[in-house]
Amino acid sequence: MTSVSFSGAQAAKIAGITYRQLDYWARTNLIRPSAVDAKGSGTRRSYVYSDLLELKVIKNLLDAGIKLESVREVFAYLRNHVDTEIAAAHIVISGKAVVFCQGDQLVDVLRKGQGVLNVLPLAAVKSDVDAMILSIDSQILKSDRSDRSDSSNRSNNKVSIQNAESQAVSTLAVSI
Repeated sequence: MTSVSFSGAQAAKIAGITYRQLDYWARTNLIRPSAVDAKGSGTRRSYVYSDLLELKVIKNLLDAGIKLESVREVFAYLRNHVDTEIAAAHIVISGKAVVFCQGDQLVDVLRKGQGVLNVLPLAAVKSDVDAMILSIDSQILKSDRSDRSDSSNRSNNKVSIQNAESQAVSTLAVSI
């Protein structure tokens, strides 16, 4: 099965860049076409879908104010450290920082992969809170049952005490 390929002009249009930018990026190895690379004058480059995704990511990084040299560093890092398609990666842009979400860690790509933060999976937090609520509810129910039992016992004790007092008063009254 042959995959669909796109000419340089089509790739540039789809990515929202100029053909001149595309040509420069290819000549400087920022991104090489995966289908057919140029092999001298007169040959044409052909790009595949994943190339188009990478081109669009590059454009978005540039539009966000990231310098072209930094974009090169980002893609060099991603190509060396990401096993899946680069377009499937999660990238966070904050000011001049480019942070890559890798599993449960955020890695600052421009700082040579230095981890900056850990990601807190909220599903795990929710599960822990839910489990604690269930545990507390269970303890409250047990406590309520024992309180009712104690209350019932206390109530029975009060009745017994009241009966004993009333018998004592009757006995006292009879004796007098």
